[in-house]
Amino acid sequence: MIITDSHVHLYPPATNRRPLAWAAMRGELHWAELCTRRRRDGRPVQSFPTVAGLLRAMDAAGVARSVLLGWYWENPATCAEQNRFYARVVRAHPDRLAAFATVHPEAGRQAALDEVRRAQGEGLCGLGELSPHSQGFDIDDEVFGAVLRLAAQLRLPVNLHVTDPASGPYPGRVETPLRDFVWLARAHPRTTFILAHWGGLLPLRMPAARKLENVYYDTAASPLLYGAEVWARFLATVPAERVLFGSDFPLSLYPRIDAEANMTRFVAEAHRGAINADQLLAILRDNAARIIPG
Repeated sequence: MIITDSHVHLYPPATNRRPLAWAAMRGELHWAELCTRRRRDGRPVQSFPTVAGLLRAMDAAGVARSVLLGWYWENPATCAEQNRFYARVVRAHPDRLAAFATVHPEAGRQAALDEVRRAQGEGLCGLGELSPHSQGFDIDDEVFGAVLRLAAQLRLPVNLHVTDPASGPYPGRVETPLRDFVWLARAHPRTTFILAHWGGLLPLRMPAARKLENVYYDTAASPLLYGAEVWARFLATVPAERVLFGSDFPLSLYPRIDAEANMTRFVAEAHRGAINADQLLAILRDNAARIIPG
């Protein structure tokens, strides 16, 4: 089976070499708090693999294609830096990797729209992972709205970070009220949204969200957030055609079992979680092929 992982992160070599120093120089303190922290036993919550390391992890898990997501950076310059890095990576591995771009409204309307167009011209095929709540702007921000309208025009899906309101505390946690995503989907009906992390179980908590035809959900970080029963629970309410497999690699999803991040164990969980073969194909392959360009 051809498997697509629709939620993977990767960083430039300079970031990987000295993550904390890199983040301090660029004012990306929220990213540093989330991505460089350690668990109680001292192990890091995630690794910082090279492109070659990502490809090895994909091969081990039988993942044919990964979609590299940017980050909800706090500064426009960091967004542009990440986008240029992804453009180089996608050019080098067009058969294995696709990538989304990130933007920040603080750049200004014209600059933000130009960055989206430039990123698409360089081969990037979506926007995200974005988070107004983490990046510090309102969901009805005028520049953000213009970006979402352009995404619809260019047929670029938009991945948004969602925090489950019932999740426990952790360093860097930011509230993302679920009603905000319903508002965004209704305000921008032509834009395709992918809500990360099962969308914080949005359609289970807000039945009105089930009618939003422009909203999809990915499974990123699922083992850290929910038990394996979330698959059956979610798919009993939301059609499998609305769910995309995403791992959140290089986040370590099974820290009590695995010493290093990998995709293999989560791919196996997806096989067990899907109710039937048609659902499995939709989640692991077909949905991404349908809504993510290229």
